[in-house]
Amino acid sequence: MRRTIATVSLSGSLSQKLAAAAAAGFDGVEVFETDLLASRLSPHEVRQRAADLGLSIDLYQPFRDFEGEEDEQLARNLRRAEAKFEVMERLGADLLLVCSSVSALSRDDDALAAEQLRLLAERGAEHGIRIAYEALAWGRNVSTFEHAWRIVELADHQGLGTCLDSFHILARGGDPKGIAAIPGEKIFFLQLADAPLTAMDVLQWSRHYRCFPGQGGLDVAGVARAAVEAGYAGPLSLEVFNDVFRQADAGPTAVDALRSLLMVEEAIGRAELPTTVVPTGFAFAELAATDPEPLRSLLVGLGFERSGRHRGGKPVDLWERAGARVLLNSAAGPAAAAAGGTAQVAALGLESPDPDAAVRRAQAVLAPELPRLRAPDDVALNAVAAPDGTELFFCATGRPGRANWRLDFPPPREQPEAGAAAAALVTGVDHVALTQPWHRFDEAALFYPAVLGLQLQESLDLADPYGLYRSRAASGPGSSLLRIALNAAPGPDHEDGRPQHIALAVSDVAAVVARLHEQGLATLAVPDNYYEDLRARLEFPAGELERLRRFDLLYDRDQYGEFRHCYTPAVGRISFELVERSGGYRGYGAVNAPVRLAAQRAQAHTMGRPGGE
Repeated sequence: MRRTIATVSLSGSLSQKLAAAAAAGFDGVEVFETDLLASRLSPHEVRQRAADLGLSIDLYQPFRDFEGEEDEQLARNLRRAEAKFEVMERLGADLLLVCSSVSALSRDDDALAAEQLRLLAERGAEHGIRIAYEALAWGRNVSTFEHAWRIVELADHQGLGTCLDSFHILARGGDPKGIAAIPGEKIFFLQLADAPLTAMDVLQWSRHYRCFPGQGGLDVAGVARAAVEAGYAGPLSLEVFNDVFRQADAGPTAVDALRSLLMVEEAIGRAELPTTVVPTGFAFAELAATDPEPLRSLLVGLGFERSGRHRGGKPVDLWERAGARVLLNSAAGPAAAAAGGTAQVAALGLESPDPDAAVRRAQAVLAPELPRLRAPDDVALNAVAAPDGTELFFCATGRPGRANWRLDFPPPREQPEAGAAAAALVTGVDHVALTQPWHRFDEAALFYPAVLGLQLQESLDLADPYGLYRSRAASGPGSSLLRIALNAAPGPDHEDGRPQHIALAVSDVAAVVARLHEQGLATLAVPDNYYEDLRARLEFPAGELERLRRFDLLYDRDQYGEFRHCYTPAVGRISFELVERSGGYRGYGAVNAPVRLAAQRAQAHTMGRPGGE
């Protein structure tokens, strides 16, 4: 199917929007009237610019408040329409979107609306232009697609059809099954948009919080499927009003938009993409730091041993304990430079049942492949970039073949650096938490399911001393042990303080903390007020609350089990979370995030970094 995007979905000038849409691979655009009015290009020049880029102009919109008016206002509306038809002829657009009226003067009279829309279609036909009538979810008299179709059917003009918009249908709880009643040739256009599930005025919800399919909670694929099954043969088009998208760079946003359409097409059986290969867990986490000593000391304290050094001479050491592996990279490369010379998560190795197939899937859904400089003997690993720049490697640890990255890290000649007695208590990596750039959160929420097949949980708002964090967990289905917590800092002012943490699974978190303290290593201090609140909310066995308080442990429970966890102070942007799950607990301790975030802020102030983590 052809793929189209509305210019209102992207940031920048009209020329920049066209260029971004073409570069991403779209076939056409909807030109939003405001973008044209603000452009220095004439309609003819816009037409030529689009053609030069290989784009068609599939729709011009919106034409508002037309139907249901008295004769005098109808005459003014028709005069306005004639002017738009002339613009569209120069623009090379032959389809005009007419929204259901929101005018207080519009009469609730279907016969009158049909008569006036038929008249508009007759005028448009004289210019070779068709009319697509759309029901706005907040329309004064017409607010459902079924009602809009009844009026179109009553008007009975070949140049008049309907436009279906997934947001307007689903925001009012509409059932896409009703689309089957509309002949496919009378569905002139199909617009797709998702949105987070929230309780607010539908107009404000529409104008500020729409997102690309797969980033919200609406059944966008269900609308697309119903339209295609009804016989719709036009383009799939994205029309998204989103404050963040309109501030972000148009290029990556356009790529993200096209990825969302690919996912819709796959969901409705209209695109054959390589099968998703879900990772089974973490092969490693690579930390980049220009000064690795604080992280090295912390790893030793947590029981890790330095078990390998890169055989090609790169300043990268392998540290591991049980199933947890950390690569410590002390090269002053792009990752460390991006973190202002501090420490950050540079890459994640993902255990894959079929690394080659995983790469094919990533390429098909537009994940950017990363070129790598490697020595002739280096293991050939393929990597793609996540939206926040984190490199993702597809690995097959311990298995013969190209993706056995361990071959690059033979044991060092000297005696391995032994970890502390806490070694036996660390069992693996529970999850990794990555705080996204504020304008890339929704992109990440689509990227990880599309590329890796991860399943998203509901988005949460977490209180931070300087605003709200958004958080959304993504995890593999079934036996997959891959869990990634995606967070978003309050806004652009906090970009330099985006915390990341590696959550280590331990068998006894209190014992690990005790041994850390014996070595002079701290954990994040938790206020007494937190434990008083725990006492009020929950009942504990004798001595348990005092044990939690003594070791600065945070606590949560759900219907499946219990969760005890704590954090090390941050080194740069990185901290380690120590996690003890019992009884099948399924969450991430989100209820404790406000306390943790405040404690991390307090630590940053103490260390002289008032804008830090």
